[in-house]
Amino acid sequence: MTNPRRGARPTCSAFLAVSVDGLIAREDGSVDWLNAINAAMPPSEDGGYGEFIATVDTIVMGRHTFDLVLTFDAWPYGTMPVHVMTRRGVDIPKSVAATVTASDESPEALVARLGANGCRRIYVDGGATIRSFLEANLIDDLTLTTIPIILGRGRPLFGAVLPEIALALESVRSLPLGLVQTRYHVRRDDPQSPHHTP
Repeated sequence: MTNPRRGARPTCSAFLAVSVDGLIAREDGSVDWLNAINAAMPPSEDGGYGEFIATVDTIVMGRHTFDLVLTFDAWPYGTMPVHVMTRRGVDIPKSVAATVTASDESPEALVARLGANGCRRIYVDGGATIRSFLEANLIDDLTLTTIPIILGRGRPLFGAVLPEIALALESVRSLPLGLVQTRYHVRRDDPQSPHHTP
């Protein structure tokens, strides 16, 4: 059966945790503070991740994020296609080689190719990759779970090179252990936004 959306641009979504001061990792890339929160969360609470990932059919991440995921006890994405954005190449273990590919394409080219192949929704992961998609005006919605910690120093989610981007708040959730989750969509209907679409 032909996918009626084949060729349409996929929805691009970011879903990630940040510190109160907007950092996603320590300076050395460590996320020990996030691991500690995850370990303390009630077993029945996943912060909406399960519901979110069920709507996704493709994952795009950066090389550093891919290297981090490989340190997990188990590969978390099953048979879902994963595209690792890198200009330096990446060693893909045989255990995930059937579903993981490397790409040196621009975000625009990669999204266009995935849309032509019938992709509907992309989970964009990794700070640098999310920023590149924001710069390319490709992120459609953004879910941030704020962890109640100020790291002071580390790797920021957003950088100074990003253009101004108008957002609309969709929801706010209070989670256990003082976490707050906010969901936004990018406002392309705002005439003042650089990303305005007439």
